[in-house]
Amino acid sequence: MTGTTGNRTPGTDLGPVPVPVLVVGAGPTGLLLAGDLAVAGVPVTLVEKRPHRISNLSRAFALHARTLEQLDTRDLADGLEAVGRPLDRLRLFGRLALDLGALPSRFPHVLVLPQYEVEAALERRAVKAGVTFRYETEVTGLTQDADGVTVRARAPDGRPESLRAAYVVGADGMRSVVRGAVGLPFPGRSVIRSVVLADVRLAEPPKSLLTVNAVGDAFAFLASFGDGYYRVIAWRRSTAVPDDAPLGLDEVKEITRLALGGDLGMHDARWMSRFHSDERQAPAYRVGRVFLAGDAAHVHSPAGGQGMNTGLQDAANLSWKLAQVVTGHAPEALLDTYQTERHPVGRSVLRSSGGILRLAMARRPWTLALRAVLVTVLDKVGPVRRRVAGQVTGIGYRYAAPRGAHRLVGARVPDVALAGGGRLHEALRGGRFVLIAPRAHPVGRDRSGRLTAERWASGRRTAVLVRPDGYVAWAADTADETAIEAALAAHVG
Repeated sequence: MTGTTGNRTPGTDLGPVPVPVLVVGAGPTGLLLAGDLAVAGVPVTLVEKRPHRISNLSRAFALHARTLEQLDTRDLADGLEAVGRPLDRLRLFGRLALDLGALPSRFPHVLVLPQYEVEAALERRAVKAGVTFRYETEVTGLTQDADGVTVRARAPDGRPESLRAAYVVGADGMRSVVRGAVGLPFPGRSVIRSVVLADVRLAEPPKSLLTVNAVGDAFAFLASFGDGYYRVIAWRRSTAVPDDAPLGLDEVKEITRLALGGDLGMHDARWMSRFHSDERQAPAYRVGRVFLAGDAAHVHSPAGGQGMNTGLQDAANLSWKLAQVVTGHAPEALLDTYQTERHPVGRSVLRSSGGILRLAMARRPWTLALRAVLVTVLDKVGPVRRRVAGQVTGIGYRYAAPRGAHRLVGARVPDVALAGGGRLHEALRGGRFVLIAPRAHPVGRDRSGRLTAERWASGRRTAVLVRPDGYVAWAADTADETAIEAALAAHVG
């Protein structure tokens, strides 16, 4: 099967012919989700209103450990590591820095690289897997019925058309048309107004891969594109103008000087813009046959660099569930767990990123005192430091388990070594479940494409069934063949 990236591929006009899944939005979230479905053998169409062009105007510059683990299970992490730059300490504000070198992960760092590098890698994978792309096609609305979703769209030539799918995923950003079409509100508020962005050259490049600081009412962040240009994100609390207000390099320099103590000799700006940052979350990530993921479901402050990462992890959670249901290997009730698992994580990210931002911009005596106490606690108390690092990097999250389930159910599984020299992330490639047991287990022919049976490299006696997204679906301290078969029947189908 060959992917297509043109506006319209001969023979792929949807018309009245439904596809199993239609994904709206070709950002990182939509690309990973669509690629996963295609790898699992599910025909998927990705609709994007922009022309086919990877933009360098993205705001995200960091991949955290949990996201890198997810990308490793898709054989993408090593390639991105080769073009990005690892940073083993993440400074949040003042003298508070998280030491990531001790993370229990194959990726004990944050990888600094522009979002467009991530999008390019995900797009190549999606094309190779056979995703059908519909660029310059703008979704204008949708309606649902018992059998599927009818999506109204505007074709590249401007004419209206209808697209039909069994399920639709809105990964179309903060101003999601899909979210509005299903009537979901987006409660929250703007937390930073008139943030300025600029791509500039620097006469005095910073010593750190990421430079971030806040002084008084000024905040600035710098990151390198790797081509001689740097992205500057800066904000001054006292400046609150509309996003379309004129912006000059002098304003960017002034805010940077206030926050960093100097403007590093900024010159030759190739692009400048303003935006505002909101904290918002949809109350539901699923309405019938329609789902939301990434910024369509939640947006928050850029503090901690968690935005793109959270969206990619939404996609990793939803994709295998849709594949299981669409291919008839799981009941539709499995799709409800997307809401119960990912909505609490989104809420937690809103709180943690918002807390980091507020402490970074503290200026009242009591907030400054609170920040000082927090810095001291994180410096001195290991469990608190590990908890914060786990939240920021994503490796500390686990999903709620049913009552009476084994203690490991819902937990993230590290990239453990397997008998024969392999490792878990390699075994998960292809969107498979992985059974890790003390002894070999025969894989039935009907499950051979969806399940890999492995043995521990160590002498561990626990049997664990790992979901395609790397979390424990079932576990037992002692399990015979009957118990394992029952677990496989319940989870793999």
